[in-house]
Amino acid sequence: MDRHRRTLRLVARRGSTPLADRSRPDGHADLGHWTQERASRPPCARGGRSEIALTIAVRAEGGYSLVEMVTVMAIMGIVLAGLTQIFTSASKADIDMSNRFQAQQNTRLALDKLRTDVHCAYDVSPNTPNPWTSSQSTVTLKITSCAGGDVTWCTAAVTGSNRWDLYRQTGSSCSSASPAIRVAKYLTTSTPFTAFSHVSGCGCLASLSVDLPVSVKGSSAGAYRLQDTIFLRNSTRI
Repeated sequence: MDRHRRTLRLVARRGSTPLADRSRPDGHADLGHWTQERASRPPCARGGRSEIALTIAVRAEGGYSLVEMVTVMAIMGIVLAGLTQIFTSASKADIDMSNRFQAQQNTRLALDKLRTDVHCAYDVSPNTPNPWTSSQSTVTLKITSCAGGDVTWCTAAVTGSNRWDLYRQTGSSCSSASPAIRVAKYLTTSTPFTAFSHVSGCGCLASLSVDLPVSVKGSSAGAYRLQDTIFLRNSTRI
């Protein structure tokens, strides 16, 4: 084919009248033949990509497969579960800190109120043995001054836990029912009144010792503890 085309060009050059180059198609009639001829060439001759490369490219542009979508959704689920756990833990820690602060504040206020009552008292009940040999859950403060009467402090168990609430009630009895007033929560002991002593022969005032351990978790380990020995300022020096 190529040799025949070269022969035609040589003949055209020798003649007086130049002949058209028949090696190139004229007009639009042969475009289809030219296109078919180019398409029949191997991919490397056409200058394009092979059918395999085109297939891979088309598939690559086809979006995500079902396996890929399921994998992405599983990863997102794991990430969201982790974030939810973090937020939940942070929320619980914030609530725990708030409860702990409130419990400690209430205990300090309760101890301040107890100091006021003990300072006004001249005696306690029970006052025997003297000194006490064991801690008490209830104590009545005998008061005739400070414009008041007797006041009783006691503890009451919280149902379903190993914690106790501290109550204050006017009079010689105390319970968790009205008109008693709850002044502190989350105590880890039922006997916060640890000692009473009115020693004779030293000219000393009577004293009452208290121990108020508080924990919102109900365990004595790491509990916030308030301790004090308070003197009965209206007691007799003996």
